[in-house]
Amino acid sequence: MAGDVDWSALPEPQDDGGADHLLGRHLADVVLRATDGTDLVLSTLAGVLVLYAFPMTAAPGSALPKDWDMIPGARGCTPQSCAYRDHFAELREAGVDRVFGVSVQTTPVQQEAVARLNLPFPLLSDHELWLADAMHLPTMEVEGKRLLRRLSLIARDGVIVQVHYPVFPPDEDAGRVLAWVRENVAAA
Repeated sequence: MAGDVDWSALPEPQDDGGADHLLGRHLADVVLRATDGTDLVLSTLAGVLVLYAFPMTAAPGSALPKDWDMIPGARGCTPQSCAYRDHFAELREAGVDRVFGVSVQTTPVQQEAVARLNLPFPLLSDHELWLADAMHLPTMEVEGKRLLRRLSLIARDGVIVQVHYPVFPPDEDAGRVLAWVRENVAAA
């Protein structure tokens, strides 16, 4: 689990500038399927939302790609999601209206993760890479599949007001986002 990961033994992702263009942009006007069965267009959602992107969660019984832990920033999707779960109430109290995780995995795979991890928020499927392509999100190629790189976005009324990239270690992402929200959203 998250407490068993020695982050110092994993390669840390470097800032390649892949998210430099996102601050101040509007969220893309694309439809994403949520694990709760709804279709969402993030650009139309009012209020403050947190969107964290991750490469992929490991489903029980399925193997991760070869040398997954040696890909900078790949390891840590479950600890990142669990940290958002654990900070969810605090994020809401601080003024966040919605939290979403997004990956290119299919909705059924994500639904299993939501149930297994007891996530109090939906995951969004960008299986067709509509969001990734429309926003030019940073991605990586792993075993012939294009996956999202780990990042977190904070948006107000559809406009990105904060970007965290790269995210490392992943289990500290939600705490960093919470600190930023407390300092910048609650005061606004």
